[in-house]
Amino acid sequence: MPLIFPVAPDGPGEIDRPAPDRLIAGDPVFTTWNLEERDGLYCGIWESTPGKWHIRYEEWEYCRILSGRSVIADAEGHEHVVTAGDSFVLRPGFSGTWEVIETTRKDYVIRL
Repeated sequence: MPLIFPVAPDGPGEIDRPAPDRLIAGDPVFTTWNLEERDGLYCGIWESTPGKWHIRYEEWEYCRILSGRSVIADAEGHEHVVTAGDSFVLRPGFSGTWEVIETTRKDYVIRL
């Protein structure tokens, strides 16, 4: 296994959607390319088509938006618009909504 590798999509990726009980609007389709999974650490690239759903984080996640436009709102309704070049951390306990306005792609690092 190489000790350094590019963070880039490899192959078709895994396709998923929000759980029906979390879906608010649209029919968002997620594509995920998990590039590393070990010792409670996950990293890769994630993409979603437009839609809106409830989110709840039990883990710590660092994200950097590569393309698109999304609105992340916390449980109190404070909205954070994220676009290409924005980086942020979602801490365990964060809950709210994620709305993809324009297909959004991010790279991520998750620590359980």
